[in-house]
Amino acid sequence: MTRLTRIALACLAVAAALPLQAQLRAPAQGGSPRLGTPQVAPGAAAAAPTTRQADYIVAVVNSEPVTNTEVRARAMRLQQQIAQGGGQVPGAQQLLGLAAELLVSERAQIQHARDIGIKVEDSAVDQAEQGIAAQNQLDVAELRRRLQADGLAVSQFREDLRNQILLQRLRERDFESRVRITDLEADQFLQEQRRQIDPERAQIDLAQILIAVPESATEAEVAQLQARAQRAYERARAGEDFAALARELSAGAEAAQGGRMGQRPVQRYPELFARTVQPLAVGGVAAPVRSGAGFHILKLLSREGGSAVATTVAESRARHILLRTGPQLTQAQAIDRLAEYKRRIQGGQADFAALAREHSQDGSAREGGDLGWTRPGQFVPEFEQVMNELAPGQISDPVVSRFGVHLIQLQERRDAALSEREQRELARRMLREKRLEETFENWARDIRARAYVEMREPPR
Repeated sequence: MTRLTRIALACLAVAAALPLQAQLRAPAQGGSPRLGTPQVAPGAAAAAPTTRQADYIVAVVNSEPVTNTEVRARAMRLQQQIAQGGGQVPGAQQLLGLAAELLVSERAQIQHARDIGIKVEDSAVDQAEQGIAAQNQLDVAELRRRLQADGLAVSQFREDLRNQILLQRLRERDFESRVRITDLEADQFLQEQRRQIDPERAQIDLAQILIAVPESATEAEVAQLQARAQRAYERARAGEDFAALARELSAGAEAAQGGRMGQRPVQRYPELFARTVQPLAVGGVAAPVRSGAGFHILKLLSREGGSAVATTVAESRARHILLRTGPQLTQAQAIDRLAEYKRRIQGGQADFAALAREHSQDGSAREGGDLGWTRPGQFVPEFEQVMNELAPGQISDPVVSRFGVHLIQLQERRDAALSEREQRELARRMLREKRLEETFENWARDIRARAYVEMREPPR
């Protein structure tokens, strides 16, 4: 099975967009490239047995069979998902058992959806198929050709897509739309998370670059030193190694150790330091702050005892050149043209912003392709995944999305503090996901209990 087929199958497994841990547990009980769809990359080799077995019926759900071949295919997809999530992959027989239970539960849900009249139109299946093709930088015809070469029938692939869309619509109808989190519940959850922080026990590990300011420094000298600190901060935020910068620039006693001051209780750090790094995510770097000793650039290396609700969010500023494909410009031609633009930019023969203004077919063209500061989830996954892998200043290879083909340059990254309202919305989402998982388990158990299920031979 090729990488493409593994990705396509994994996309089917997550099309319902429900937590994997819930899926595993429930059956065991019984223009601009914004907006997005999930994408899953392939994992390691499957843990399921690889010896070919004669097919047979593992279970019957309301007279509809679940075969050993189906169970083994689902076990492979499960293994990929668990491995991608960093989890411990179960043993082969346990994995097959989980896959069988998942298929039984899913088959009962599909039958229930059909019984109550939920349908999936061909256009929805077409759109899902196009999304998977775009994630793999292919058109639909090439996607189908490669799947067939791997022995996966297009009709079966589309039927699997239809079933996953059917399941999602059923879940939305039966319980997802009914899970509501009030402002009071969100605020209470947020306060509970904050109370988990014990100031007497919370510990942080910091590193610093100190640009010392002599007591006798003139205003002009202070301004020069402040500018030097700002340049050091910008280099750190651009991705340069902080420890190397500290050894090069810092006047602090810990410079030889890469600026690292060590893990200690928060109250044992100067109040200025604790206050400055409080909104940072681990790994974040704060803008220079002034003390009696000079200007400090602080990096938060670790934090213990923090809240589950983040207080900062990583923001990215990128620009792109978009070429839309069609009868006048094929996808291959667009890729070749953008690859040539990249060579010219990197060779110093062209300017990214100038090429964007001249050639980009996006509304951002007049701004030189600048998309402004954005947060996770604002771009389609195929665009955002590539952008997230870039270092500041780096230019991607051409990237195919549902909008066309892009050339992306990451300009800057920063950590932005979340407002009180944004923290409340984050708490609301976390609490809703928790409720959805609990509701899904009960709902799936109930659907399965109402179906006639006959378990026959164990899968192998």
